[in-house]
Amino acid sequence: MKNLWFITNPSSGSATPEKCTAIEAVFAECGLSLVGRTGFPDAALPTPQSLDAAKVDTVVLFAGDGTINAAVCALADWDGAILLLPGGTMNLLAKALHGNADPAAIIHAAHEGGEKIALPFVEAGTRRALVGLILGPAASWVRAREMVRAGKMRGLGRAMLMAWRRTFSHGIKLEGVRGLRERAQAVFVRPEADHLDVAAVDARDFSSIAALGWEWLTGDWVAAAAVTQVRATVIRVAGRKPALALFDGEPVMLEPGIPITGGMTERQFLKTVDAL
Repeated sequence: MKNLWFITNPSSGSATPEKCTAIEAVFAECGLSLVGRTGFPDAALPTPQSLDAAKVDTVVLFAGDGTINAAVCALADWDGAILLLPGGTMNLLAKALHGNADPAAIIHAAHEGGEKIALPFVEAGTRRALVGLILGPAASWVRAREMVRAGKMRGLGRAMLMAWRRTFSHGIKLEGVRGLRERAQAVFVRPEADHLDVAAVDARDFSSIAALGWEWLTGDWVAAAAVTQVRATVIRVAGRKPALALFDGEPVMLEPGIPITGGMTERQFLKTVDAL
């Protein structure tokens, strides 16, 4: 790790300008060369060709899961390394790679010798999710969640009411999954190395739906209730209508019948948890 390109998103969780400046100071402290910066989404992400032209060997990502997803997909065929720093709300990928270490400790450990590994992903059409894919009526809470994170209270009540009503709808039906209830309110598909982990929440009573909505606004909906979990290799959304899907938190309308499968990235991601 020598020549770096730094990608941030100031609106993602804790990736504030002050913290970005502090991270750049750690780069300098380690003798690393900062070749370029990208503030996403205001600026376009670098391409593999532009990184190679600038002799970049490592891209450092300090952002939330959505920005990380966009950057990783853009650099899927790049030969360099990617270092993820915890700059979002939940930081699930960063924790998997580095434990609970702070950005400064992660940078020092990666500089001294991080291991490049591949990560599993969920894929549907041209979309990929590294953290996971969320399906079902409960995905409609995404608008209210983003409003809370952005501090936009105007219109929040309306967004919550709409999400509440949709969550009490008929639920989503999936093909290729045995052992789940017929129509779940929320389904989380998490990638593993050799399968998809499918977890479903069926929230019908008031207390369950209130807990589900609150966890959506403040954290991880899977923590809201006991879930039913099964393994699968290929699943599909049943029916004739597109379904709202969240790929690492980013909303997409997913056409029914599209195969939802798993895969592995290239060995791009620097892992330091064993070195810390």
